[in-house]
Amino acid sequence: MSKPFTVRVTVRGYETDVQGHLNQAVYLNYAEHARWSLLQEAGITQAGLQAHGVGPVALETTIRFRRELLAGDEVDVSCVFTWGGGKTFSIEQAVTKTDGTVAAEITAVGGLLDLKERRLVAEPDKVFRELAKDPALFRL
Repeated sequence: MSKPFTVRVTVRGYETDVQGHLNQAVYLNYAEHARWSLLQEAGITQAGLQAHGVGPVALETTIRFRRELLAGDEVDVSCVFTWGGGKTFSIEQAVTKTDGTVAAEITAVGGLLDLKERRLVAEPDKVFRELAKDPALFRL
């Protein structure tokens, strides 16, 4: 299997809390940034999704904090989609320091919402395959 898609992020001082480490909510922003970066790399834009009448939705997210991150730390945020059939898919992500230390593990369940019907699309993998210039980034 190929290496996961990753994007590098530097922890900014204003993202830290009173203890000096990365605020818990910011991990979700990093995960979202990596997901949208993957879509962009695959050739999928927000405008393209809207033109197709769909939008990604988060149904469940879990974060497991492993090590603290401090202002100035550089991390790689990975993103791997897993397709199990049906209306949902899983996304596995890791926030990893440049020395290889895993700071957080993020697992999510998502879907594609039909913007007109307001219901999940039956086979989101087919939509991603159709819209992506590089479906291999989604392991399709």
